[in-house]
Amino acid sequence: MPSKAAYDPRYDPLVAPHPGQGRDYAPTYWVGTAGEPPADDGPVAGDLDADVVIVGSGFTGLAAALFLAREHSIRATVLEANQAAWGCTSRNGGQGQNASGRLYRSQWIERWGKPAALRLDAEIREGFETFKSLVREFPECEPQPGGHLYIAHRPEKMDFLRRETQVMRDVFGYDARMLTAEEVRTQYVNDQECHGAQHEPDGIGVHPLKLAYSYLREARALGVKVHTSSPVTGFETRGGVHHLQTPGGTVKARAVGFCTGGYTSFGLHPSLDAKIMPILSNSMVTRPLTDAEIDATGFRTHQVITDTRTLRYYYRLLPDRRVQIGSRSSVTGADAPHPRHMAVLVDGLHRKFPALRGIQIDYSWWGWVDVSHDMMPRIAQPDPASTVFYALGYGGNGVSFSAHAGRRLAQRIAGQRLPQFDLPIYHGELDYPFMFNDIRLPQSRLFAPVRRLGQRALYHWYHWKDEGRI
Repeated sequence: MPSKAAYDPRYDPLVAPHPGQGRDYAPTYWVGTAGEPPADDGPVAGDLDADVVIVGSGFTGLAAALFLAREHSIRATVLEANQAAWGCTSRNGGQGQNASGRLYRSQWIERWGKPAALRLDAEIREGFETFKSLVREFPECEPQPGGHLYIAHRPEKMDFLRRETQVMRDVFGYDARMLTAEEVRTQYVNDQECHGAQHEPDGIGVHPLKLAYSYLREARALGVKVHTSSPVTGFETRGGVHHLQTPGGTVKARAVGFCTGGYTSFGLHPSLDAKIMPILSNSMVTRPLTDAEIDATGFRTHQVITDTRTLRYYYRLLPDRRVQIGSRSSVTGADAPHPRHMAVLVDGLHRKFPALRGIQIDYSWWGWVDVSHDMMPRIAQPDPASTVFYALGYGGNGVSFSAHAGRRLAQRIAGQRLPQFDLPIYHGELDYPFMFNDIRLPQSRLFAPVRRLGQRALYHWYHWKDEGRI
Protein backbone atom coordinates (compact mmCIF):
# COMPACT_ATOMS: atom_id res chain seq x y z
CA MET A 1 0.00 0.00 0.00
CA PRO A 2 1.46 3.44 -0.92
CA SER A 3 2.39 5.75 1.94
CA LYS A 4 -0.07 8.52 2.75
CA ALA A 5 0.65 12.18 2.15
CA ALA A 6 0.25 14.45 5.16
CA TYR A 7 -3.20 15.85 5.97
CA ASP A 8 -3.48 19.46 4.81
CA PRO A 9 -5.51 21.48 7.33
CA ARG A 10 -5.48 24.55 5.05
CA TYR A 11 -6.96 22.93 1.96
CA ASP A 12 -9.48 25.23 0.27
CA PRO A 13 -11.55 24.10 -2.75
CA LEU A 14 -11.94 27.67 -4.03
CA VAL A 15 -8.22 28.05 -4.59
CA ALA A 16 -6.70 24.55 -4.84
CA PRO A 17 -6.70 22.72 -8.21
CA HIS A 18 -7.77 19.46 -6.51
CA PRO A 19 -7.92 18.02 -2.96
CA GLY A 20 -4.50 16.42 -3.26
CA GLN A 21 -3.40 12.87 -3.87
CA GLY A 22 -3.30 10.17 -1.23
CA ARG A 23 -3.60 12.58 1.68
CA ASP A 24 -4.27 11.23 5.14
CA TYR A 25 -7.60 11.72 6.89
CA ALA A 26 -8.44 14.74 9.00
CA PRO A 27 -7.92 13.94 12.71
CA THR A 28 -11.59 13.38 13.48
CA TYR A 29 -13.18 11.36 16.25
CA TRP A 30 -14.71 9.15 13.56
CA VAL A 31 -11.29 8.33 12.08
CA GLY A 32 -9.90 7.73 15.54
CA THR A 33 -12.61 5.21 16.44
CA ALA A 34 -13.63 3.55 13.16
CA GLY A 35 -10.88 0.96 13.17
CA GLU A 36 -8.74 -0.09 10.23
CA PRO A 37 -10.16 1.10 6.86
CA PRO A 38 -11.48 -1.66 4.61
CA ALA A 39 -9.40 -2.72 1.63
CA ASP A 40 -9.75 -0.71 -1.57
CA ASP A 41 -8.30 -1.15 -5.06
CA GLY A 42 -5.40 1.25 -4.69
CA PRO A 43 -4.39 3.95 -7.17
CA VAL A 44 -5.17 3.74 -10.85
CA ALA A 45 -2.15 2.07 -12.48
CA GLY A 46 -2.51 2.32 -16.21
CA ASP A 47 -5.34 3.14 -18.61
CA LEU A 48 -8.72 1.60 -17.76
CA ASP A 49 -12.10 1.10 -19.41
CA ALA A 50 -15.21 1.41 -17.24
CA ASP A 51 -18.92 1.34 -17.89
CA VAL A 52 -19.59 3.99 -15.25
CA VAL A 53 -17.19 6.16 -13.25
CA ILE A 54 -18.19 7.74 -9.95
CA VAL A 55 -15.94 10.59 -8.82
CA GLY A 56 -15.80 10.81 -5.02
CA SER A 57 -16.04 8.05 -2.43
CA GLY A 58 -18.12 9.73 0.24
CA PHE A 59 -21.65 8.76 1.25
CA THR A 60 -23.16 9.72 -2.10
CA GLY A 61 -20.51 8.16 -4.31
CA LEU A 62 -20.38 4.89 -2.41
CA ALA A 63 -24.19 4.68 -2.22
CA ALA A 64 -24.46 5.33 -5.96
CA ALA A 65 -21.93 2.59 -6.69
CA LEU A 66 -23.65 0.23 -4.26
CA PHE A 67 -27.10 0.75 -5.81
CA LEU A 68 -25.74 0.58 -9.36
CA ALA A 69 -24.43 -2.90 -8.54
CA ARG A 70 -27.40 -4.08 -6.47
CA GLU A 71 -30.28 -2.77 -8.51
CA HIS A 72 -28.90 -2.38 -12.04
CA SER A 73 -26.07 -4.95 -12.28
CA ILE A 74 -23.64 -2.16 -13.19
CA ARG A 75 -20.22 -2.42 -11.57
CA ALA A 76 -18.94 1.12 -11.35
CA THR A 77 -15.37 2.34 -10.94
CA VAL A 78 -15.02 4.89 -8.13
CA LEU A 79 -12.19 7.43 -8.31
CA GLU A 80 -11.11 9.02 -5.03
CA ALA A 81 -8.35 11.64 -4.74
CA ASN A 82 -7.27 10.67 -1.24
CA GLN A 83 -8.64 7.99 1.13
CA ALA A 84 -12.08 6.40 1.00
CA ALA A 85 -14.70 8.69 2.57
CA TRP A 86 -11.97 11.29 3.06
CA GLY A 87 -14.08 14.44 2.69
CA CYS A 88 -17.23 15.52 4.52
CA THR A 89 -18.31 11.92 5.12
CA SER A 90 -15.55 11.49 7.72
CA ARG A 91 -15.91 15.04 9.13
CA ASN A 92 -19.62 15.65 9.75
CA GLY A 93 -21.64 15.36 12.95
CA GLY A 94 -23.33 12.05 12.10
CA GLN A 95 -26.83 13.55 12.36
CA GLY A 96 -29.34 11.79 10.10
CA GLN A 97 -32.56 13.78 9.79
CA ASN A 98 -35.70 13.61 7.65
CA ALA A 99 -34.46 16.55 5.61
CA SER A 100 -32.09 17.69 2.92
CA GLY A 101 -30.81 21.14 2.16
CA ARG A 102 -31.38 24.13 4.43
CA LEU A 103 -34.99 25.10 3.65
CA TYR A 104 -37.88 24.42 6.02
CA ARG A 105 -41.03 22.79 4.74
CA SER A 106 -42.93 26.08 5.02
CA GLN A 107 -40.34 27.55 2.64
CA TRP A 108 -40.98 24.72 0.19
CA ILE A 109 -44.62 25.82 0.07
CA GLU A 110 -43.65 29.47 -0.42
CA ARG A 111 -41.22 28.65 -3.20
CA TRP A 112 -42.96 25.88 -5.14
CA GLY A 113 -46.55 25.76 -3.89
CA LYS A 114 -48.31 23.23 -1.70
CA PRO A 115 -48.78 20.40 -4.27
CA ALA A 116 -45.08 20.40 -5.19
CA ALA A 117 -44.09 20.70 -1.52
CA LEU A 118 -46.19 17.63 -0.67
CA ARG A 119 -44.53 15.64 -3.43
CA LEU A 120 -41.09 16.82 -2.35
CA ASP A 121 -41.88 15.83 1.23
CA ALA A 122 -42.87 12.35 0.05
CA GLU A 123 -39.52 12.07 -1.73
CA ILE A 124 -37.53 13.25 1.30
CA ARG A 125 -39.47 10.79 3.47
CA GLU A 126 -38.65 7.99 1.05
CA GLY A 127 -35.05 9.13 1.27
CA PHE A 128 -35.08 8.80 5.03
CA GLU A 129 -36.47 5.29 4.64
CA THR A 130 -33.59 4.45 2.29
CA PHE A 131 -31.17 5.70 4.93
CA LYS A 132 -32.91 3.76 7.71
CA SER A 133 -32.78 0.55 5.68
CA LEU A 134 -29.02 0.88 5.27
CA VAL A 135 -28.56 1.69 8.95
CA ARG A 136 -30.51 -1.46 9.83
CA GLU A 137 -28.38 -3.44 7.41
CA PHE A 138 -25.15 -2.10 8.91
CA PRO A 139 -25.71 -1.83 12.69
CA GLU A 140 -21.96 -1.48 13.23
CA CYS A 141 -22.54 2.24 12.52
CA GLU A 142 -23.78 2.61 16.13
CA PRO A 143 -27.24 4.01 15.38
CA GLN A 144 -28.83 6.28 17.99
CA PRO A 145 -32.53 6.60 17.01
CA GLY A 146 -35.24 8.54 18.78
CA GLY A 147 -35.74 11.72 16.79
CA HIS A 148 -34.47 15.25 16.41
CA LEU A 149 -34.65 17.99 19.03
CA TYR A 150 -34.72 21.55 17.62
CA ILE A 151 -33.95 23.92 20.49
CA ALA A 152 -35.01 27.58 20.65
CA HIS A 153 -31.86 29.36 21.81
CA ARG A 154 -33.78 32.61 22.39
CA PRO A 155 -37.41 33.17 23.51
CA GLU A 156 -38.22 34.90 20.22
CA LYS A 157 -37.55 31.65 18.34
CA MET A 158 -40.46 29.85 19.98
CA ASP A 159 -43.02 31.46 17.66
CA PHE A 160 -40.99 30.31 14.67
CA LEU A 161 -40.89 26.74 16.01
CA ARG A 162 -44.62 26.77 16.74
CA ARG A 163 -45.39 27.83 13.16
CA GLU A 164 -43.11 25.19 11.67
CA THR A 165 -44.52 22.52 13.96
CA GLN A 166 -48.07 23.43 12.90
CA VAL A 167 -47.09 23.19 9.25
CA MET A 168 -45.43 19.82 9.79
CA ARG A 169 -48.50 18.49 11.56
CA ASP A 170 -51.35 20.04 9.56
CA VAL A 171 -49.89 20.00 6.05
CA PHE A 172 -47.49 17.07 6.07
CA GLY A 173 -48.94 14.83 8.77
CA TYR A 174 -45.90 14.56 11.03
CA ASP A 175 -46.11 13.81 14.73
CA ALA A 176 -43.99 16.83 15.58
CA ARG A 177 -44.71 18.53 18.89
CA MET A 178 -43.65 21.50 20.96
CA LEU A 179 -41.88 21.13 24.30
CA THR A 180 -41.50 23.66 27.06
CA ALA A 181 -38.07 24.51 28.42
CA GLU A 182 -38.87 22.52 31.55
CA GLU A 183 -39.90 19.48 29.52
CA VAL A 184 -36.65 19.63 27.55
CA ARG A 185 -34.55 19.89 30.71
CA THR A 186 -36.30 17.12 32.62
CA GLN A 187 -36.82 14.68 29.75
CA TYR A 188 -33.96 15.29 27.30
CA VAL A 189 -31.07 17.62 28.12
CA ASN A 190 -30.31 20.56 30.40
CA ASP A 191 -29.16 23.02 27.73
CA GLN A 192 -28.91 26.34 29.59
CA GLU A 193 -29.77 28.28 26.43
CA CYS A 194 -33.01 26.37 25.89
CA HIS A 195 -36.32 28.28 25.89
CA GLY A 196 -38.34 25.38 24.52
CA ALA A 197 -38.03 23.09 21.52
CA GLN A 198 -39.64 21.27 18.65
CA HIS A 199 -39.36 17.49 18.72
CA GLU A 200 -39.76 15.41 15.59
CA PRO A 201 -39.66 11.61 15.79
CA ASP A 202 -37.46 11.14 12.71
CA GLY A 203 -33.78 11.39 13.53
CA ILE A 204 -30.90 8.96 13.87
CA GLY A 205 -27.34 9.62 14.99
CA VAL A 206 -24.69 7.41 13.42
CA HIS A 207 -20.95 6.86 13.36
CA PRO A 208 -20.60 8.20 9.81
CA LEU A 209 -17.25 6.64 8.95
CA LYS A 210 -18.27 3.19 10.15
CA LEU A 211 -21.36 3.51 7.96
CA ALA A 212 -19.30 4.61 4.97
CA TYR A 213 -16.86 1.75 5.52
CA SER A 214 -19.85 -0.63 5.43
CA TYR A 215 -20.97 0.88 2.11
CA LEU A 216 -17.42 0.37 0.82
CA ARG A 217 -17.18 -3.27 1.88
CA GLU A 218 -20.57 -4.16 0.43
CA ALA A 219 -19.95 -2.32 -2.85
CA ARG A 220 -16.61 -4.03 -3.42
CA ALA A 221 -18.17 -7.40 -2.57
CA LEU A 222 -20.55 -6.75 -5.50
CA GLY A 223 -17.70 -6.03 -7.90
CA VAL A 224 -17.29 -2.26 -7.58
CA LYS A 225 -13.72 -0.97 -7.97
CA VAL A 226 -12.65 1.84 -5.63
CA HIS A 227 -9.39 3.49 -6.64
CA THR A 228 -7.95 5.76 -3.96
CA SER A 229 -5.06 8.23 -4.45
CA SER A 230 -6.52 8.88 -7.91
CA PRO A 231 -7.63 12.51 -8.32
CA VAL A 232 -9.26 13.49 -11.60
CA THR A 233 -6.81 15.98 -13.09
CA GLY A 234 -8.38 16.30 -16.53
CA PHE A 235 -11.67 15.56 -18.30
CA GLU A 236 -12.45 15.31 -21.99
CA THR A 237 -15.31 13.81 -23.97
CA ARG A 238 -14.57 12.40 -27.41
CA GLY A 239 -17.13 10.58 -29.52
CA GLY A 240 -19.48 10.24 -26.56
CA VAL A 241 -16.78 8.58 -24.44
CA HIS A 242 -15.52 10.38 -21.34
CA HIS A 243 -11.78 10.37 -20.69
CA LEU A 244 -10.81 11.07 -17.07
CA GLN A 245 -7.13 11.70 -16.51
CA THR A 246 -5.57 10.62 -13.22
CA PRO A 247 -1.89 10.55 -12.20
CA GLY A 248 -1.83 6.81 -12.84
CA GLY A 249 -3.61 6.68 -16.18
CA THR A 250 -6.72 7.59 -18.16
CA VAL A 251 -10.07 6.03 -17.29
CA LYS A 252 -12.62 5.87 -20.11
CA ALA A 253 -16.34 5.60 -19.34
CA ARG A 254 -19.73 5.83 -21.02
CA ALA A 255 -21.20 7.72 -18.03
CA VAL A 256 -19.80 9.74 -15.14
CA GLY A 257 -21.37 10.73 -11.81
CA PHE A 258 -19.75 13.49 -9.76
CA CYS A 259 -20.25 13.11 -5.99
CA THR A 260 -17.61 15.52 -4.70
CA GLY A 261 -19.68 17.70 -2.34
CA GLY A 262 -17.82 20.53 -0.65
CA TYR A 263 -14.56 19.22 -2.10
CA THR A 264 -15.49 20.11 -5.69
CA SER A 265 -12.57 21.99 -7.23
CA PHE A 266 -12.61 24.47 -10.10
CA GLY A 267 -11.78 22.84 -13.41
CA LEU A 268 -13.06 19.39 -12.47
CA HIS A 269 -15.87 19.71 -15.02
CA PRO A 270 -17.51 22.79 -16.62
CA SER A 271 -20.95 21.84 -15.24
CA LEU A 272 -19.55 22.14 -11.69
CA ASP A 273 -17.44 25.30 -11.82
CA ALA A 274 -18.65 27.88 -9.26
CA LYS A 275 -21.97 26.05 -8.81
CA ILE A 276 -21.75 25.62 -5.04
CA MET A 277 -20.33 27.71 -2.20
CA PRO A 278 -18.01 25.63 0.01
CA ILE A 279 -18.52 26.55 3.67
CA LEU A 280 -16.36 25.35 6.56
CA SER A 281 -17.90 23.69 9.60
CA ASN A 282 -15.96 23.06 12.81
CA SER A 283 -16.48 20.11 15.14
CA MET A 284 -15.02 18.82 18.37
CA VAL A 285 -15.49 15.93 20.79
CA THR A 286 -14.87 15.97 24.54
CA ARG A 287 -13.42 13.26 26.70
CA PRO A 288 -16.06 10.87 28.12
CA LEU A 289 -18.31 12.48 30.72
CA THR A 290 -18.33 11.27 34.31
CA ASP A 291 -21.53 10.27 36.10
CA ALA A 292 -21.51 13.63 37.86
CA GLU A 293 -21.16 15.48 34.57
CA ILE A 294 -23.96 13.46 32.99
CA ASP A 295 -26.14 14.46 35.93
CA ALA A 296 -25.10 18.12 35.72
CA THR A 297 -25.70 18.38 31.97
CA GLY A 298 -28.97 16.47 32.19
CA PHE A 299 -28.27 14.27 29.19
CA ARG A 300 -31.13 11.77 29.16
CA THR A 301 -31.03 11.25 25.41
CA HIS A 302 -28.64 10.35 22.61
CA GLN A 303 -30.89 12.01 20.04
CA VAL A 304 -29.50 14.45 17.51
CA ILE A 305 -29.90 18.08 18.56
CA THR A 306 -29.61 21.43 16.79
CA ASP A 307 -30.44 24.96 17.87
CA THR A 308 -32.23 27.75 16.02
CA ARG A 309 -29.23 29.92 15.18
CA THR A 310 -28.64 30.57 11.51
CA LEU A 311 -25.02 29.71 12.34
CA ARG A 312 -26.39 26.81 14.27
CA TYR A 313 -24.83 24.53 16.84
CA TYR A 314 -25.41 20.80 16.34
CA TYR A 315 -24.56 18.39 19.10
CA ARG A 316 -25.34 15.11 20.85
CA LEU A 317 -24.15 12.65 23.45
CA LEU A 318 -22.19 9.86 21.76
CA PRO A 319 -22.46 6.19 22.76
CA ASP A 320 -19.22 6.40 24.77
CA ARG A 321 -20.57 9.40 26.76
CA ARG A 322 -18.56 12.05 24.96
CA VAL A 323 -20.22 15.24 23.73
CA GLN A 324 -19.81 16.11 20.06
CA ILE A 325 -20.59 19.71 19.06
CA GLY A 326 -20.19 21.57 15.80
CA SER A 327 -20.91 24.95 14.24
CA ARG A 328 -19.49 27.47 11.78
CA SER A 329 -15.77 27.86 11.18
CA SER A 330 -13.37 29.99 9.20
CA VAL A 331 -14.24 31.67 5.91
CA THR A 332 -11.04 30.47 4.21
CA GLY A 333 -8.98 27.32 4.40
CA ALA A 334 -5.83 29.30 5.12
CA ASP A 335 -7.39 30.67 8.30
CA ALA A 336 -9.06 27.42 9.41
CA PRO A 337 -6.38 26.31 11.94
CA HIS A 338 -6.60 29.59 13.91
CA PRO A 339 -7.59 28.83 17.53
CA ARG A 340 -10.35 31.45 17.54
CA HIS A 341 -12.57 29.16 15.46
CA MET A 342 -12.33 26.31 17.93
CA ALA A 343 -12.98 28.90 20.65
CA VAL A 344 -16.45 29.46 19.10
CA LEU A 345 -17.29 25.82 19.82
CA VAL A 346 -15.75 25.87 23.28
CA ASP A 347 -17.74 29.00 24.15
CA GLY A 348 -20.93 27.43 22.82
CA LEU A 349 -20.35 24.27 24.85
CA HIS A 350 -19.73 26.31 28.01
CA ARG A 351 -22.84 28.45 27.52
CA LYS A 352 -25.01 25.40 26.98
CA PHE A 353 -23.36 23.31 29.69
CA PRO A 354 -21.49 25.39 32.31
CA ALA A 355 -20.60 22.19 34.18
CA LEU A 356 -18.32 21.27 31.27
CA ARG A 357 -16.23 24.43 31.51
CA GLY A 358 -12.60 23.40 31.24
CA ILE A 359 -13.34 19.85 30.06
CA GLN A 360 -10.64 18.23 27.96
CA ILE A 361 -11.24 18.28 24.20
CA ASP A 362 -9.94 15.04 22.67
CA TYR A 363 -10.73 15.72 19.00
CA SER A 364 -11.05 18.88 16.90
CA TRP A 365 -11.45 19.19 13.12
CA TRP A 366 -13.19 21.02 10.31
CA GLY A 367 -14.61 20.18 6.90
CA TRP A 368 -16.18 21.75 3.82
CA VAL A 369 -19.96 21.78 3.35
CA ASP A 370 -21.54 22.12 -0.12
CA VAL A 371 -24.13 24.92 -0.15
CA SER A 372 -26.18 25.46 -3.31
CA HIS A 373 -27.66 28.68 -4.63
CA ASP A 374 -31.17 27.87 -3.38
CA MET A 375 -30.13 25.88 -0.29
CA MET A 376 -31.39 22.59 -1.77
CA PRO A 377 -29.48 19.67 -3.29
CA ARG A 378 -29.36 18.68 -6.94
CA ILE A 379 -29.24 15.19 -8.39
CA ALA A 380 -29.11 16.23 -12.00
CA GLN A 381 -28.03 15.63 -15.59
CA PRO A 382 -27.10 19.20 -16.56
CA ASP A 383 -26.89 18.46 -20.29
CA PRO A 384 -29.45 15.93 -21.59
CA ALA A 385 -27.15 15.21 -24.54
CA SER A 386 -24.26 14.23 -22.28
CA THR A 387 -24.04 11.27 -19.89
CA VAL A 388 -22.55 13.40 -17.10
CA PHE A 389 -24.46 13.57 -13.82
CA TYR A 390 -23.91 14.99 -10.35
CA ALA A 391 -25.39 14.79 -6.87
CA LEU A 392 -24.39 17.46 -4.36
CA GLY A 393 -25.50 20.64 -2.58
CA TYR A 394 -26.89 19.20 0.69
CA GLY A 395 -25.99 22.29 2.71
CA GLY A 396 -25.01 20.30 5.80
CA ASN A 397 -28.02 17.95 5.73
CA GLY A 398 -26.53 15.12 3.71
CA VAL A 399 -25.86 12.33 6.19
CA SER A 400 -29.23 10.68 5.58
CA PHE A 401 -30.41 12.00 2.20
CA SER A 402 -27.08 11.21 0.51
CA ALA A 403 -28.07 7.52 0.60
CA HIS A 404 -31.21 8.22 -1.41
CA ALA A 405 -29.41 10.72 -3.64
CA GLY A 406 -26.95 7.95 -4.48
CA ARG A 407 -29.84 5.64 -5.29
CA ARG A 408 -31.55 8.22 -7.52
CA LEU A 409 -28.23 9.03 -9.19
CA ALA A 410 -27.77 5.34 -9.95
CA GLN A 411 -31.27 5.23 -11.48
CA ARG A 412 -30.52 8.25 -13.67
CA ILE A 413 -27.22 6.78 -14.83
CA ALA A 414 -28.95 3.47 -15.57
CA GLY A 415 -31.43 5.31 -17.82
CA GLN A 416 -34.56 5.06 -15.71
CA ARG A 417 -37.22 7.78 -16.02
CA LEU A 418 -39.21 8.30 -12.86
CA PRO A 419 -42.06 10.73 -12.07
CA GLN A 420 -40.02 12.10 -9.16
CA PHE A 421 -37.45 13.46 -11.59
CA ASP A 422 -39.64 16.49 -12.30
CA LEU A 423 -39.20 17.65 -8.70
CA PRO A 424 -37.02 20.76 -8.22
CA ILE A 425 -34.09 18.84 -6.76
CA TYR A 426 -33.89 16.64 -9.86
CA HIS A 427 -34.85 18.72 -12.89
CA GLY A 428 -32.98 21.96 -12.17
CA GLU A 429 -29.22 22.17 -12.41
CA LEU A 430 -26.98 23.97 -9.97
CA ASP A 431 -26.39 27.61 -10.88
CA TYR A 432 -24.68 29.61 -8.17
CA PRO A 433 -25.40 33.31 -8.92
CA PHE A 434 -21.90 34.74 -8.96
CA MET A 435 -22.81 38.43 -8.97
CA PHE A 436 -21.25 41.78 -8.08
CA ASN A 437 -23.32 44.97 -8.46
CA ASP A 438 -25.75 43.06 -10.74
CA ILE A 439 -22.89 42.00 -13.02
CA ARG A 440 -22.38 38.28 -13.46
CA LEU A 441 -18.73 37.52 -12.84
CA PRO A 442 -16.80 34.86 -14.75
CA GLN A 443 -16.81 31.44 -13.13
CA SER A 444 -13.16 31.55 -12.14
CA ARG A 445 -11.21 30.94 -8.97
CA LEU A 446 -9.78 34.45 -9.50
CA PHE A 447 -13.06 35.82 -8.13
CA ALA A 448 -13.03 33.66 -5.01
CA PRO A 449 -11.99 36.61 -2.78
CA VAL A 450 -15.13 38.50 -3.86
CA ARG A 451 -17.34 35.60 -2.79
CA ARG A 452 -15.50 35.36 0.50
CA LEU A 453 -15.99 39.05 1.25
CA GLY A 454 -19.74 38.55 0.93
CA GLN A 455 -19.61 35.43 3.09
CA ARG A 456 -17.66 37.25 5.79
CA ALA A 457 -20.21 40.08 5.86
CA LEU A 458 -23.09 37.60 6.08
CA TYR A 459 -21.42 35.78 8.98
CA HIS A 460 -21.21 39.02 10.95
CA TRP A 461 -24.86 39.80 10.18
CA TYR A 462 -26.04 36.31 11.13
CA HIS A 463 -24.04 36.36 14.36
CA TRP A 464 -25.56 39.65 15.49
CA LYS A 465 -29.07 38.38 14.62
CA ASP A 466 -28.51 35.01 16.28
CA GLU A 467 -27.42 36.63 19.51
CA GLY A 468 -30.26 39.20 19.52
CA ARG A 469 -28.04 42.23 19.05
CA ILE A 470 -30.02 43.63 16.13
